[in-house]
Amino acid sequence: MSGKTVLVTGATGLLGRQVVRAFERKDWTVKGTGFSRADGISVLKVDLGSAAEVEKTLDTVKPQALVHCAANRFPDKCDNDPEGTRALNVAASKSLANLCAARDIFLIYISTDYVFPGKPGDAPYEADAQPAPTNLYGQTKLDGEYATQEAFKAAGKPGLGVVLRVPVLYGDAETPSESAVNVLMDSVWKAQEEGAKIKMDHWALRYPTNTEDVGRVCHDVTVKYLEAGDRSSLPQTLQFSSEDRYTKYEICKVFSEIMGLPMAAIEANTEGNDPKASVQRPYDCHLSTKALKDLAIDVSTQDFVGWWRWSVRAFRK
Repeated sequence: MSGKTVLVTGATGLLGRQVVRAFERKDWTVKGTGFSRADGISVLKVDLGSAAEVEKTLDTVKPQALVHCAANRFPDKCDNDPEGTRALNVAASKSLANLCAARDIFLIYISTDYVFPGKPGDAPYEADAQPAPTNLYGQTKLDGEYATQEAFKAAGKPGLGVVLRVPVLYGDAETPSESAVNVLMDSVWKAQEEGAKIKMDHWALRYPTNTEDVGRVCHDVTVKYLEAGDRSSLPQTLQFSSEDRYTKYEICKVFSEIMGLPMAAIEANTEGNDPKASVQRPYDCHLSTKALKDLAIDVSTQDFVGWWRWSVRAFRK
């Protein structure tokens, strides 16, 4: 599919950068939008809260497709700024979807496994399972899903707007804090300091998924849907996840083995949620990838341990 243009929101972020690369590899013209880290050249500075700015960008770039990665995505930060979180995750997503629907632009809205309650015994969740978020982040992403799909439905273009739910992501990070997985490598290093004592969650199950794989899936889904004659019969909610299952404590263990660093100062915390904590974390939100497989889209993922070995250049066995 040559001669196609895609616009990626949040293009300076952990996922956005890899979505940009995935489309570039397939010879798409790619433009990104960002805000605080936008350079104004490859990444346009666009306030997604301003419909006028978004409209101007869409009419200048004229994309056939848009991947909406921009979001407030750290549950604790969301709780500290509920208004800002709703403005970006819900209101801006709704406005973006309306503008894309009016221009026949195919939209992928990136969502999260945290739309599900994650109660023990529930997972894996199919794409049509009943959502019930346990925290504000999950709720705003779910509201964004509904707003996106509603916009395309109202425009009589169901299937031109698609939700793609993903779990916790890792990959090439500019700073470890960009990823809830990458940051655990920092924890392992901090545990080497004298007198260090770190409690690490050994309760919630996570399925760390590589941002490069998500980028590839975004590209493949876009091509599949743009080439489809009747999109309305295609699923409007898709899910992608690795099958690698770890608690945060187990991820630290992997990192300690790769780096050859002791784990003595990291203590496994099996208590689960503190009922008094403002952010309640799900236990297991494993996403089924069946809807993607049914579309014959490749759901293979990089091996977690192998990728980290490569990333830190630790090739020893």
